[in-house]
Amino acid sequence: MLCVHDLHITRGQGSERHAVELPRLELAAGELIAVVGPSGCGKSTLLEALGLLLAPDRLARFTLGEPGRDLAALLRTNATAELAQVRAQDMGFMLQNGGLLPYLSVRDNISLPRRLAGMAPGSERIRHACATLGLDALMNKRPAALSIGERQRTAFVRAIAHEPRILLADEPTAALDPQAGSRLFGLMTSLVEELGMTALVVSHDRQLVADFSLPRLTAELTTEGCRFVDTR
Repeated sequence: MLCVHDLHITRGQGSERHAVELPRLELAAGELIAVVGPSGCGKSTLLEALGLLLAPDRLARFTLGEPGRDLAALLRTNATAELAQVRAQDMGFMLQNGGLLPYLSVRDNISLPRRLAGMAPGSERIRHACATLGLDALMNKRPAALSIGERQRTAFVRAIAHEPRILLADEPTAALDPQAGSRLFGLMTSLVEELGMTALVVSHDRQLVADFSLPRLTAELTTEGCRFVDTR
């Protein structure tokens, strides 16, 4: 489902220069991998590159789906419209700050990616996810009226609402208590398998990663920055 070879991206200049490398990553449909490493090593940069938000300096291969669509070619030719279409239809993003639109209700934030993809606004899976995460009573509220944890839970449901091929989640449980974090991780792993998605989840919570026996993409510091290695 996801195949990435020799991805290299650099941010900053001079003494602030930091390189992020991903030599090889291959994930099948239904697989979820945790991205772990020290703060500031480039985990969010890696997700942004895989989410087609940053153009890498070097990229040998990047395919998504079956049969694999050649995203490396789209990046090399800066095919803006095609890249935007892939992001909207095939990718789900969960940002650290939630990234919810402040002028939309919880219900409309969740349904927006489905509407943009030409899908019906709701589904049984979405209703189940909302119920599991305790969002049913919040559907008419706007993000400003939510707690940080409620915004995070809403952001997760929005990220998977359109059933993307790949989920990219950046610290999805950072604002949640242990019980809520475990509930969200459990739902995430089950939905990834059920929908045949692939998922990369940045997490600082090593205990939660261990509890769910998640495979790891582990940061290794280098002289230039950081290399992410599949340690399965």
